[in-house]
Amino acid sequence: MDENSHQFKVFLDVQSGLPRQGPGSDDSTLRALSICSRLPDKAVVLDIGCGPGMQTLALARASDASIVAVDIHQEYLEELKMRADAAGLGERIEIVSEDMQTLSFREHSFDLIWSEGAAYIMGFENALRSWKKLLKARGYIAVSELVWLYADPPGEVAEFFCGEYPAMTDIETNLATIRSSGYEPIDHFTLPDATWWENYYTPLEAKLPLLTQKYAGDSVALEIIERAKVEMGMRRRYSEVYGYEFFIARVDV
Repeated sequence: MDENSHQFKVFLDVQSGLPRQGPGSDDSTLRALSICSRLPDKAVVLDIGCGPGMQTLALARASDASIVAVDIHQEYLEELKMRADAAGLGERIEIVSEDMQTLSFREHSFDLIWSEGAAYIMGFENALRSWKKLLKARGYIAVSELVWLYADPPGEVAEFFCGEYPAMTDIETNLATIRSSGYEPIDHFTLPDATWWENYYTPLEAKLPLLTQKYAGDSVALEIIERAKVEMGMRRRYSEVYGYEFFIARVDV
């Protein structure tokens, strides 16, 4: 196994079994959904980068929508399928294994595109422009994106995110990007700090001691584990400086 494959294997091991693979909560999902006030009955929703699907299930419970849940990682999709079937929602959630950068769906197929914490993989603007053709006229998009909340972030946290997400910018710049990509911004809000911890960092932090034991002597794995600890430390010290912003917009026609 080459180093990149090993890094990826360790990354999945670190992330496996968590309720979410990033900040978020059912309350925030439902708040964003409520802003999409003109969705038709039995809307067709595309959840891109769904992971194990906590938000997918929240959307299904709160609506009569049919949801297509897409992720490239089969293990996440299998977990979502088990959760959906257990909740009696399996008939309304279609599981699809595809790369978000090469989606094969017909144009103008969806009333709503949803993506929590995943658009950064393509780049925020690239994702918005690429996915727009999949939306029906006046269709909605709801995307959460990591943003600076502070105009001049302290050096430590600025340096950290320069390495982790150099394209990270502020709310107003992202709103301008939404407009230039052919959407009309409807609303946006910052996810509360608790959404970073309850379903993501707290269960992740609980896993790390056992993972450290499991990968003792494996410098590549231990570096990934240490990076997770550093990331959580940044959040504890600088939660007012950066956050996830939920942006809700409609196709501008």
